[in-house]
Amino acid sequence: MKEVYELEVYVLSEDLADMIWADFDIWPKKARETMGYQAIRSADSIAANLAEGYGRFTPADRRKFYRYARGSFEETKAWLRKAIRRKIISQRRTDEYKGIIDVLGPKLNAFINKTR
Repeated sequence: MKEVYELEVYVLSEDLADMIWADFDIWPKKARETMGYQAIRSADSIAANLAEGYGRFTPADRRKFYRYARGSFEETKAWLRKAIRRKIISQRRTDEYKGIIDVLGPKLNAFINKTR
């Protein structure tokens, strides 16, 4: 069995979180203190919940944490939409976020559905 950090869905979630982490430092103070910290926490929570679920024994327990990861993914997208709309994130970077999100979402859904 693979380690959780070897799973593509986990790697993508870490990539997304790392992008937000790196961008945070160049955001204006107001953006960092309001939505920035929340975006970091929600993005980090995706991988954290995948890892916690992966370590659970029963399929029902695993699914619960994978669904939490899905909720954190949706929250992260909401923060990113706000940052884009408020012109905190450049168009080039927006395209990079979209690239990861467009792959991560379906993979996360498939990963959750596989535990049934």
